Amino acid sequence: MQSSISLSLSSPSTVCRSDCSAVASNANVTLLTSPRSLRFCGLRREAFGFKSLNSSVHTRFQSSKTTRLSCSNRIAASLGGNGAPSKGFDYDLVIIGAGVGGHGAALHAVEKGLKTAIIEGDVVGGTCVNRGCVPSKALLAVSGRMRELQNEHHMKSFGLQVAAAGYDRQGVADHANNLASKIRSNLTNSMKALGVDILTGFGTILGPQKVKYGDTVITAKDIIIATGSVPSVPKGIEVDGKTVITSDHALKLEFVPQWIAIVGSGYIGLEFSDVYTALGSEVTFVEALDQLMPGFDPEIGKLAQRVLINPRKIDYHTGVFASKITPAKDGKPVTIELIDAKTKELKDTLEVDAALIATGRAPFTQGLGLENINVQTQRGFIPVDERMCVIDANGELVPHLYCIGDANGKMMLAHAASAQGISVVEQVTGKDHILNHLSIPAACFTHPEISMVGLTEPQAREKAEKEGFEIGIAKTSFKANTKALAENEGEGIAKMIYRPDNGEILGVHIFGMHAADLIHEASNAIAMGTRIQDIKFAVHAHPTLSEVIDELFKAAKVGRKSSLGCELRFSLIFNWYIRSSKYHAQTYLIVYEAPPPRCLLWVRCN
Repeated sequence: MQSSISLSLSSPSTVCRSDCSAVASNANVTLLTSPRSLRFCGLRREAFGFKSLNSSVHTRFQSSKTTRLSCSNRIAASLGGNGAPSKGFDYDLVIIGAGVGGHGAALHAVEKGLKTAIIEGDVVGGTCVNRGCVPSKALLAVSGRMRELQNEHHMKSFGLQVAAAGYDRQGVADHANNLASKIRSNLTNSMKALGVDILTGFGTILGPQKVKYGDTVITAKDIIIATGSVPSVPKGIEVDGKTVITSDHALKLEFVPQWIAIVGSGYIGLEFSDVYTALGSEVTFVEALDQLMPGFDPEIGKLAQRVLINPRKIDYHTGVFASKITPAKDGKPVTIELIDAKTKELKDTLEVDAALIATGRAPFTQGLGLENINVQTQRGFIPVDERMCVIDANGELVPHLYCIGDANGKMMLAHAASAQGISVVEQVTGKDHILNHLSIPAACFTHPEISMVGLTEPQAREKAEKEGFEIGIAKTSFKANTKALAENEGEGIAKMIYRPDNGEILGVHIFGMHAADLIHEASNAIAMGTRIQDIKFAVHAHPTLSEVIDELFKAAKVGRKSSLGCELRFSLIFNWYIRSSKYHAQTYLIVYEAPPPRCLLWVRCN
């Protein structure tokens, strides 16, 4: 009889989830945490150095006896609905800041049975909803349609004839403003419907578990700081809100300049260059580093520059600082003095109609009363540990105090803030939870879009060199995708960095149509610890753009390593049959394709 040989090349990873236990002394607190009892979000045991399920991790930090009441300790969630706080407190949880992070934490807290209040000194929704991701996506939706309608060749390829496209500036601005208002209303109503108390005023921490807003003082078992960020404006730049503006002003679209300089070529600068060029502006980038889009994977950045920068009315200056920017006055244009980033010598002076400062964002942490709890900010950010517990000036954890989102600087993305908030709520209700920030995706909503999760190729190579493993690179093109070709949007690639020895996904980067939507299969795989050899068998509908990711997983070459550390691939060279009156057998010659000396294996199956 004929036999088959099955070679298993991998084993599924294990994600351990549960509670942790704490043992405290007067002077020290030692966390004795078993991998069985520590809940990770997307982090496998080996990421923490666990060698077996019976091993333990010892984490020591100096603290007082009250520290055992902090992040690691359990508290019972209120089971009496949203109206029964912990004994001796007005609330179980008070959140300072009603942005996306605070909103996510509040909703999860109510779900867990905590009596919750959220304090907001401005408007519900924070930066993202009112001055960030939401209104900017409305403007980018307009720019995307304008680009399509203005592209005569693209429209003709569909057999369509379109008259010259135009736009109403005020109508575009109203679309962005109306969207922000709608989402802000939705967030407010969702919290009210669940019983979250929305308190109006500027929140200030008076001391442990005590917060003041307006003239009112309240107490809470736990407090979360979620105050977000504001636009960062370097020294020497005078912002007048009209001709020298930040992203806050630009989203109002009060005018469309003929020529605008954008200082900074990161996410914010790139998205606004997409909007302004679609509406007819000429753009000049001013970038302090030697290349545009410095935060992106270099290969993706190079392709993006070829598609998003070079063909459009965009020029750029790299390796220079905008040392001084003066707003337009008395009929004179905006002037920008550029100095060499290294020598600090004056290199050029630009005269433009407007300048947008897109040099990033700064944490909004002033006036929070941090001095009352001995907390000192670092470059404005509130220091926290991996569980978002606030760290004071002595390096000790502040009991019952957490900080999430832009204010802690770990990852300045709205959805990261929400994930951190949910993680904190898990902790205060008794389940230790560590968020894997490498599993959180990011996206730039240009046309085409850019998205990413995990490490860039240089970061992965640096990690591989330190830890002693090799990396693999897999790539696929949108030009091979049926759905992309049907849309005449074949420009783009997907790239994955991974470990060939065990199938771990280190990073995925996509440039192309709907890249922001496609990235989540990869980010979820990283979060769940799913290996390539498992996810490559997932089925994707045809024809869809998701097949770009499907082909990416299938393109990866994953194998084992021999005792010599060589990657093994198995090749069936030949077989033949030995027949007799009593039996026949099939014999295989297997070659382990490793560096010399190659290994030969004869397998005889009866």
